[in-house]
Amino acid sequence: MKSKSSFREALTYIFLFILALAFLAPIAIIIMNSVKGNFYISQSPFSIPNYETFVGAENFIKGFKQSDFMKSFFNSAFITFFSVAGIVLMTSMTAWFIVRVKNKLTKLLYYLFVFSMIVPFQMVMYTMTYYAFELNLNNRIGIIFIYLGFGAGLSVFMFSGFIKSIPTEIEEAATIDGCSPVKTFFLIVFPILKPTAITVAILNAMWIWNDYLLPYLVLGSGEGKTLPVAVQMALTGGYGNKDMGALMAMLVLAILPIIIFYLFCQKYIIRGVAAGAVKG
Repeated sequence: MKSKSSFREALTYIFLFILALAFLAPIAIIIMNSVKGNFYISQSPFSIPNYETFVGAENFIKGFKQSDFMKSFFNSAFITFFSVAGIVLMTSMTAWFIVRVKNKLTKLLYYLFVFSMIVPFQMVMYTMTYYAFELNLNNRIGIIFIYLGFGAGLSVFMFSGFIKSIPTEIEEAATIDGCSPVKTFFLIVFPILKPTAITVAILNAMWIWNDYLLPYLVLGSGEGKTLPVAVQMALTGGYGNKDMGALMAMLVLAILPIIIFYLFCQKYIIRGVAAGAVKG
């Protein structure tokens, strides 16, 4: 029995190792090609750079200038930060209300949020784009409200699951001590929600930072364009030709901040998902 268990465990580790390689391979290819010349990228995209193919920081300098990197980086950072902050704050309060105020309306609201998780973005993107322009949401401030709407489903679901595990006696004691509902939430409930709040922030930050389609539809390729849109538009030449070296270099710079953010916060993801989903 022990040998069978060890064999299964070994197979599991081998499978996970292969899966990890499959996910990391595209990133490794992008990094390798970011320091190679365009000709060598098209001729041998999977080869490791050598003295002949290596061009140093040339691709990074060229891509930095062509893509208006700093302005687009600021736009992405601004939209991501305030969208994530709004999602965490608003959905945590909504989930607390849904869980603690049990009636038909809150039950309906909960199922509407859950239902929104399974609706594909492509199904609503044309209608959403139309109303975004009609309501003047096609700017850096307006798109934050759109992200709040699309990110609310999963976030409310996770927060609701965790709040169900919080004893109501804690909140009742705060009410007896004279806390209003607002004070009870911010002084008692929200600090307890920290693991789930960080998990929600990480998942939404990775999604919003890397998103291409929604900013392209709402903001376009003008002054308010985000980093993924800027990289795509600036490094595309005539007849669809692309400067692949500069494109790879800008992709490395674009994914670097979110990777660093994830590495610092990854320990909270499993803890928050388990607390927010399993307990719910």
